[in-house]
Amino acid sequence: MKLVRRKVLQLAAVVAASQALPRIAWSSDYPVRPLQWIVGFPPGGGTDVIAREMARWLSDHLGQEVVVVNKPGAATNIAAQAAINSPADGYTLLWIGTSNAINTTLYKTLPFDFFKSIAPVAGICVSPMVIVANPSVTANNIADLIALAKTVPGKITMASFGTGTISHVAGELFKTMAGVNIVHVPYRGGAPMINDLIGGHVQVAVDVVANALPHIRSGAVRALAVTTGKRLDVLPNVSIVAETVPGYEVLVFTGVGVRAGTPDNVVAQLNGAINAGLSDSNIQKRLADLTLTPIVLTPAEAGMHMRAEAEKWANVIRSANIKAE
Repeated sequence: MKLVRRKVLQLAAVVAASQALPRIAWSSDYPVRPLQWIVGFPPGGGTDVIAREMARWLSDHLGQEVVVVNKPGAATNIAAQAAINSPADGYTLLWIGTSNAINTTLYKTLPFDFFKSIAPVAGICVSPMVIVANPSVTANNIADLIALAKTVPGKITMASFGTGTISHVAGELFKTMAGVNIVHVPYRGGAPMINDLIGGHVQVAVDVVANALPHIRSGAVRALAVTTGKRLDVLPNVSIVAETVPGYEVLVFTGVGVRAGTPDNVVAQLNGAINAGLSDSNIQKRLADLTLTPIVLTPAEAGMHMRAEAEKWANVIRSANIKAE
């Protein structure tokens, strides 16, 4: 997490430097045909939107079309397997992130070892999360929620996208660090979760800010705290969890990988192209509109962050005894 925070702060310098480069020099023998970018989420969501924005930019600057291929299912494991089954030639990209890091511990019998099978290429962005409550809950902030939960242990419900998702493990980490007994209620995705929260069927939920923001602004749900290291411009009056629970921080990381064994020069070229795209003002605006922050990383840094994410969430999964459904 410290690496990502530092890299976010360094982004302005990267943007300034990139503006001095007239054009990226590409190898003459790559790419010579279209690329596919496998995304383990359905079309239309925030992840898909950003993947397609980046794919268009890469298509224009690589000189070959980059086609987004959606392969949702099995908590992104289907997409990972598809990329692993592809040739190690740099023509198949994989959208990687926190879900893959979680899965390395959550699933005991995966047919692949993610870290041995996928080589990191670059970062894309980090996404903040927010703890939200139904307006009927008598808590205006995270300190109130903790006090309420301690008054009625085991009576407050906290919804998530589903068992083993980032929404779930972020909630479990909060419960452990805050020392509260709150009941987890899993859903099959963010849409049914937020609908039931608004309807009062559950009391609290952990959502990504981009999804929850319209409902927060309409008053349908109340934001108790964001999971970032500092307050967000889009929610300036909402505190961070760490103001009450020191050390708590959750950012959803996304990046790009390829099959292990892809030539280093191809990985380096893809890294340069993606990082240049993240420095583009139009891409940055699109990310900002979705409350996402671009994150410029080397392949080694992206790999380090993925492993740190895997270790962090492995500890939560084991301590909470979370089992894959």
